[in-house]
Amino acid sequence: MPTNDTDHEMPPARVDHVGIAVADIDDAEATLFALGCERVYRETVSDETFEWATYVLGDASRLELIAPVDGESFLTAYLDENGPGLHHVTLEVVDIDAAIAALEAAGERVVGYAVEDGWTEAFVSPQNPTGALFQLMEYHDDYSDKGDDDALFVHGEPLKNR
Repeated sequence: MPTNDTDHEMPPARVDHVGIAVADIDDAEATLFALGCERVYRETVSDETFEWATYVLGDASRLELIAPVDGESFLTAYLDENGPGLHHVTLEVVDIDAAIAALEAAGERVVGYAVEDGWTEAFVSPQNPTGALFQLMEYHDDYSDKGDDDALFVHGEPLKNR
C-alpha cells in the first residue's frame, strides 16, 4: 500500500467541478437548467475540436458540459465508446507541480501536462483503482478575466495555501 511521502505532500486541493461529456451542449443544458443551474461561461477551444460550458448550482457546486464540435476529437471517440455521462472530476490545486510530485511519489500515473489560457492542467490516468479521470488544475492570476469571480471560482475565490 502506498504511503504518504512527507517530502511530497499533496498541496491544498478541492473539487472544482465535475465534467460531463455530451453530444450537444444546447440539448444537454436544459437538464441542468431544470436542476436549477445557471450557465456562467461557454467557450470553444482554439483548435475548435470541442466546446465547454460551466454551470453553478448554489454557492459552491459546479458542473461542466463538454461536447465535440464538427469533426473528430477525443470526445467523439469517448462518446462513441461510452455514451454521454461523467467524463472527469477536476481538482483545483494551489501548486500543480507539487501535486504531481506527490501523486507520482504515491505511485499514481500523471499524464497530459499543459499550460492553457488561464490555468495549468494535468490528468491522473483513469487506469487507477477508482476508474475516474481526475483533472488537476491550477488557476493563473488572469483566469478571473473570464467573468465574475463568484461564478468562476468555488466560493468566489481561487484556492489558497493554508
